[in-house]
Amino acid sequence: MIALVRYTFTVMLLSQRYLAPLLLFIGLVAVLTSSDTGPLTATYSSVAGAMLLCSVWLTMALTGLEDQPHRSIVVVSAGSHLRVLLATAGTAAVWCLLLTAAGLALPLLFGARTPGLADLALGTAAQLTSAVTGMAIGLLCSRLVFRRQGYALVAVLLLLLAVLLGKGVSPVNIMLTHLQNAPDSAEALVTTSVLLAVAAGFLAAALAITHAITRRRT
Repeated sequence: MIALVRYTFTVMLLSQRYLAPLLLFIGLVAVLTSSDTGPLTATYSSVAGAMLLCSVWLTMALTGLEDQPHRSIVVVSAGSHLRVLLATAGTAAVWCLLLTAAGLALPLLFGARTPGLADLALGTAAQLTSAVTGMAIGLLCSRLVFRRQGYALVAVLLLLLAVLLGKGVSPVNIMLTHLQNAPDSAEALVTTSVLLAVAAGFLAAALAITHAITRRRT
């Protein structure tokens, strides 16, 4: 599995498809947090929103790295479709962890703040909640599920709107609302950690659905 993740990560690097979501993330964080003088709970809420968009983009880019013949060769070499799919999700998780580190540091560079341990833990949990949810959306709207990219784009937009704007529909919406009103990071950390676990369940379901569709088509 580690070799598969390393292979997928290398292919992503060589393809340079990571550049667009990476630059989008840095740009969004810079715009949303550079003039923000409020509490870090609200700041990391904005960063988590940026993470959601970029994790969707990264995951869809990863699933579309290879055409069907090349993917079939990788599946045969790996031994199963599931291993390749898990390697894709693992690679997306690695990229999201790198973005999470940037999302923690950039708001501190743009503003004069001294974060506590609870602030950093909350920022990490909030970004990971968005990242895991975005990975689930990216898998469900990938080329593995939608052969026509126009349909995939419509599905992405609808799911993002539901996740961001639907009251109580997703852990991301609940988390962002809670972070905007939370008095301090320590209080918000418990709720955010629970929502991260819920988002992980969404990702597991997305992996199962994507795998089932992939197996049926092959």
